[in-house]
Amino acid sequence: MAGRRDRSQQLRGSRIAIAILIGIFIGCVCAVMFPYGFFNSNSSSSLKVNERLSKSSNQVGSSACESPERVKMLKSDFVSLSEKNAELKKEVRELTEKLRLAEQGSDNARKQVLALGKQIKAGPFGTVKSLRTNPTILSDESINPRLAKILEEIAVDKEVIVALANANVKAMLEVQIASIKRVGITNYLVVALDDYIENFCKEKDVAYYKRDPDKDVDTVGKTGGNHAVSGLKFRVLREFLQLGYGVLLSDVDIVFLQNPFSHLYRDSDVESMSDGHNNHTAYGFNDVFDEPAMGWARYAHTMRIWVFNSGFFYLRPTIPSIELLDRVADRLSKAKVWDQAVFNEELFYPSHPNYTALHASKRVMDMYEFMNSKVLFKTVRKNPELKKKVKPVIVHVNYHPDKLNRMQAVVEFYVNGKQDALDSFPDGSE
Repeated sequence: MAGRRDRSQQLRGSRIAIAILIGIFIGCVCAVMFPYGFFNSNSSSSLKVNERLSKSSNQVGSSACESPERVKMLKSDFVSLSEKNAELKKEVRELTEKLRLAEQGSDNARKQVLALGKQIKAGPFGTVKSLRTNPTILSDESINPRLAKILEEIAVDKEVIVALANANVKAMLEVQIASIKRVGITNYLVVALDDYIENFCKEKDVAYYKRDPDKDVDTVGKTGGNHAVSGLKFRVLREFLQLGYGVLLSDVDIVFLQNPFSHLYRDSDVESMSDGHNNHTAYGFNDVFDEPAMGWARYAHTMRIWVFNSGFFYLRPTIPSIELLDRVADRLSKAKVWDQAVFNEELFYPSHPNYTALHASKRVMDMYEFMNSKVLFKTVRKNPELKKKVKPVIVHVNYHPDKLNRMQAVVEFYVNGKQDALDSFPDGSE
């Protein structure tokens, strides 16, 4: 019995040894035949990748030996394809805009109203008043923490006067700063477009903000003239509104005689001074066009108003105000057009086929309080009563090229009391 048990154990051990040897043999065979494993689906793709890399390296090697004519042809093809790509991108943008307009069905306006607040019933006749402006946005300090810190220090009631300046307008800026200090305005900020104005503001102890480098802005900001610099404001002011501040934009050819914040209504998205010179032109009038050939229907009524001045306006931090800046900045970036014309077209043109207008509320400032230089030199200085009684909040020398001399004359007349300070100037420009 003991011998039989020993032979049985020896036989079992031999079988185990044989099974191990067979397993090792099969493993070796599989390693040779299936180097990437049974279930690796990437094995064939890896081989293909290697083949493509090999071919690519061969092509690169051969391209290095291409003739100059071949290289020139390839460059020409590249330019042609780039132009076609740009055209396709433009078509995509245009089609996207058309699709957006097409999706603006009649139900869209109702949805926008519902998003602003609950629906209400209309009151009795004569009692219904619509909203004059839109709710202010939530401030987002993350978009520019450095500017947010500056505004927190100088703003009064979340409002600030902003002026853009470079070295070309230094003399006018100096007159303006003197008038700001004389009135006692503290929430005034200069956006310095070059190092010269930055140093100038430091010397004058005036709050300033120097933007981070921006090639598109810096090129114009450092060398541009009055109109070119004026067009930059629509890009620069956006961050101020995003931070939740009301902005009173001022060109540098303006003399401050009172604090303008005491004379704003703040009931509209946009509040601007006018280029108009009397009640009709500043506030609007019914202009009747006569076409005798139409017989009975010869008279056509048109509504006219002189443009808002894009050199002095107040923006509340609302979505329509930001959209206005975006629209104007976008158009100015695509064509050489006057910023004031674009500013007014976006404000006043109504929606029509293939165009959705800006829905911003607007107010015209009092033309005698926020006075342009045409009103001053053509009307006020020649009228003894107006000359004596009217003291404007600001005077904007927008109608005359000899800006500095007239700004200094305004100071002499309204501040120093020199009664003949305005008399030597012509009504217009010579």
